[in-house]
Amino acid sequence: MTMISRRNLLAMSGAGLTLAACGNGIGSTGAAKLDARVDATRNYLLTKFPGTSDLEAKSVGVLWMPLVTEAGFGFGGSFGRGALRINNVTVDYYAAAAASFGLQIGAQQYAHALFFMTPEALADFRSSDGWQLGADARYALPDRGGAIAASTLTSTAPVIALVFGQAGLIAGASLAGTKYTRVIP
Repeated sequence: MTMISRRNLLAMSGAGLTLAACGNGIGSTGAAKLDARVDATRNYLLTKFPGTSDLEAKSVGVLWMPLVTEAGFGFGGSFGRGALRINNVTVDYYAAAAASFGLQIGAQQYAHALFFMTPEALADFRSSDGWQLGADARYALPDRGGAIAASTLTSTAPVIALVFGQAGLIAGASLAGTKYTRVIP
């Protein structure tokens, strides 16, 4: 059995993150391309989970992140780009990034949406230099039948986070520690 040095471990982690990011649109620019991805993600979510249309109607704005790539081998990270929409009109573009350390190996991709349920939560998000999802957010998971729980629709949380479309080899997806920053596509 061979031992892996710290230097090799860091090099492998960096290479894995770089490869995982290649299919994520990190290098691609253009608002039209990002808006098309957001449209496709929104349509998928509203079709597959019909209850989200009620959630969207009750929200004051939605941050759509159509593709987030996460990879890790000891050290890990994730990155994605998306658009903030108010009344389904794009008003800003954002990048989401997170770093992690621990017992992890693999890669996955997923989409997520943040539904801002109060004007104050949306204003805090838009005015910050780097916003992180706080303890006042509620995580909603659609059931296998495609429904959003009634408790989600009646929640008083200022932000509701919905993670969906996971594909890959890391179990679960968490938005904890993810930092959102306004970008120019």
